[in-house]
Parts: sequence; structure tokens; C-alpha cells
Amino acid sequence: MELAIDTSTDFCSIGLSQQGELVAELTWHSAQNHTVELTPNIERLLSQTGTSPQSPEAVFVATGPGSFNGLRVGMSTAKGFALALDIPLVGIGTLEIEAYPFAFTGLPVCPVHNAGRGEIATALYQDKNGWRCLKPAHITTIDTLCPQTKRRTVFCGEIPPSVIEELEKKLAKYAIIPEAAVRMRHAAYLAALGWRRLSQGEQDDAASLQPLYLRQPPITLRKVK
Repeated sequence: MELAIDTSTDFCSIGLSQQGELVAELTWHSAQNHTVELTPNIERLLSQTGTSPQSPEAVFVATGPGSFNGLRVGMSTAKGFALALDIPLVGIGTLEIEAYPFAFTGLPVCPVHNAGRGEIATALYQDKNGWRCLKPAHITTIDTLCPQTKRRTVFCGEIPPSVIEELEKKLAKYAIIPEAAVRMRHAAYLAALGWRRLSQGEQDDAASLQPLYLRQPPITLRKVK
């Protein structure tokens, strides 16, 4: 049994899987309440499935980009399970989790998140002779991204409505944007990707694995009196 934890954004998702196949999942809108909601919901998921807290044999965690506080809560909880139970820890990028459900299309898949300051966080994946990353997670703008899109591409993730409008206007038929419900991030995808890495003999060091922020948090300078 594996435990998957994704607290990347306001939407959280946790799941239990068996060799990457989903057994149970809980997804909810947490807003900024990750700290107080994550542990009780993990306990609820374990209880509903009759699973002991000592049962997980691996833990998968979303590494970001995303919310600073959300990622820290999810990462620290995942590390706690890995260290306490002495089980493997596997981190998967949030953008890859969002892109993976659309691998079946064979098209380039471009997850998009609002990064603030008129910028977006994005990456590019495609299942062509195997699932692979074409461009790693990075910060850019719509004005830069659109000219780089030369063929039909699936855009997914928590895309702001204003960005959807720009993509549809600038890319027309090249932009394939599924409905919001289809673009929802789920722990099931994290579990599938995590198991893929784990079955290939890959895992992360619980002591050194860190969230991927892409941008450092703003520092508030102390006012001089």
C-alpha cells in the first residue's frame, strides 16, 4: 500500500494505492488550511479503508511549484511517514501530475499555473515513445509562451480564466483546453507516477528533498523607525 499526498495549491488530494493503482482518494478545497486539515483527512482516509497508519510501504508527495505553506505542510508530513516507517519517499512535480492524465492524446501537454506578477509557471510533457519532459518547470509569460507553440497542444492545470482567454485568442485551434473538472489534479495521478519511479528503483532522500518553488518568497524588510 502507498500513500500519496498533494497539497500544492488550494486544492488538496490524498490517496491510497496498491502498486500505483488507486484504492481510495480524498480531494477537497483547503484554501490556506493545509496545516489543520491534512493530518485529520489522512486519518479519515486510513480509517475509511481500514488501513493502519503503519501499513503504507511507500509515500509519494507533490513537490511543486505551488503554495509556499501548502508545499511545506505536505512535504513535512510525507517525510514524517517515510522516516517513521522507514519506507521509500518519491517526489513528483505538481505540473507533471497535472499533465499526466492527458498523456493518452500523444500531443504536447502544457500545464499552466498563475505565478503572479503577470507571469505563469509551466512545463511541457509528451507521451511519444514513452512519457517524457520536453521542457522542465519554469516561469514565463503568455506573450513568450504562445509564439513557442507551433502545433496543437493540450493546456491543463489550474489556469486562470484570463489566461484561458489569452490562449484561445492567440493560439486559436492550436490551444486545446479541457473543462475545469477534467483538469482537476488528483492523487491518483501522483500515485501512478510515483509508482512508476519507485518500480524503476528510484526514490528520494527524505533529508534532502525540497519543494520546488521556482520563485523565492518575498522578503518583508523591517521598517526603520
